[in-house]
Amino acid sequence: FDTCPGRVLCKVPCSGEKEVDLAVQSAKAAFKIWSQMSGMERCRVMLEAARIIREQRDEIATMETINNGKSIFEARVDIDISWQCLEYYAGLAGSLAGEHIQLPGGSFGYTRREPFGVCVGIGAWNYPFQTACWKSGPALACGNAMVFKPSPFTPISVVRLAEIFTEAGVPKGLFNVVQGGAATGQLLCQHPDVAKISFTGSVPTGMKIMEMAAKGIKPVTLELGGKSPLIIFSDADLENAVKGALVANFLTQGEVCCNGTRVFVERKILDTFTKEVVKRTQKIKIGDPLLEDTRMGALINKPHLNRVQGFIKQAKEQGAEVLCGGDLYVPDDPKLKNGYYMRPCVLGNCKDDMTCVKEEIFGPVMAILPFDTEEEVVERANATKFGLAGGVFTRDIQKAHRVVAALKAGMCFINNYNISPVELPFGGYKSSGFGRENGRAAIECYSQLKTVCVEMGDVESVF
Repeated sequence: FDTCPGRVLCKVPCSGEKEVDLAVQSAKAAFKIWSQMSGMERCRVMLEAARIIREQRDEIATMETINNGKSIFEARVDIDISWQCLEYYAGLAGSLAGEHIQLPGGSFGYTRREPFGVCVGIGAWNYPFQTACWKSGPALACGNAMVFKPSPFTPISVVRLAEIFTEAGVPKGLFNVVQGGAATGQLLCQHPDVAKISFTGSVPTGMKIMEMAAKGIKPVTLELGGKSPLIIFSDADLENAVKGALVANFLTQGEVCCNGTRVFVERKILDTFTKEVVKRTQKIKIGDPLLEDTRMGALINKPHLNRVQGFIKQAKEQGAEVLCGGDLYVPDDPKLKNGYYMRPCVLGNCKDDMTCVKEEIFGPVMAILPFDTEEEVVERANATKFGLAGGVFTRDIQKAHRVVAALKAGMCFINNYNISPVELPFGGYKSSGFGRENGRAAIECYSQLKTVCVEMGDVESVF
């Protein structure tokens, strides 16, 4: 690999019906072995996979940066979260248990937590390796097998994860990778031997997956888009709030589903906050993502860059003011001249009904909106079809808890943003999806309960 952007890294053949069926049948055979292993046996294998990832952190992070375009600084964080995820679910694998319920007359009942079988994971291109770990960690801990399809824009790093699982000792075929776009995803979702589907991506694609899953009565986890509110009260620590707004908008070139892209700022600090945010945004180092001091790399591809640019153009036409950035960026290094770079953008004079405020841009574009009262900002924050995340910056902790309790969002932050501890569930409300990644909640998404009733006396006949 090299870092020349705009150049084809490799060509990956799409998996057709034959390849998908081979992957599913292979996973089905491996499931029979894996599901009969004890939780502690699965734990040891998953810990070994986590160890390999941890030891190869820099190598995998470099691969991810080339795969995706994000800075090497961020990619290392992604890989750390990945091995932590596998360690976390390895720890839970040996503790999965049901309940024992005493019934009258010495009879009793108990529940068993059982795996589904072959699960399908369909990942997004913004966090390819991390998303694959978020899905495979709980799935494998519960005793399932998984067939994973990465985005066709980022096909590389997940193959390395499959190799690592094999090196760690999972049964052959337990974690399989197929490549391709919508057609391959459709084959996976409609395969009769697939028992569960987990998808991360756009709302329209999520709706199609739900429709396909419904025909087979298959459970689905959907982690979809967002247009999340970030609320800055006048009593917030200004420096911390500015840093929070930058983190909430410009990580991974703004290509983050839970980004707080609607930044509501209490009017009395609007000018001060905006001036500082613009100043800090203009200082963000753009360029070669493999350099240690780069903080923003290239967007995923040319069509997406054009789409983001289109949103900015439309925002200006609708009356928004570009306070900084939004234009294409050409690095000084000649080998980067064909990269899909743009300057991070801050939009002022925004209104709630503007397209740039209502629709997910999925790029480095922050929209600043003034507000006057708590009641007003909560109502406006919730006036969206999305409900993935939300954030509040204030020194008044009672107000902070009151506001996040009122936000219709699945992931909320107080005086921080975009942190992803694997111990905590992640997922959305409304059109942002359902089911959860991470935390103990993901165990519920990758296992099913069986109830067993045991009669210790004679059956009481009613006939």
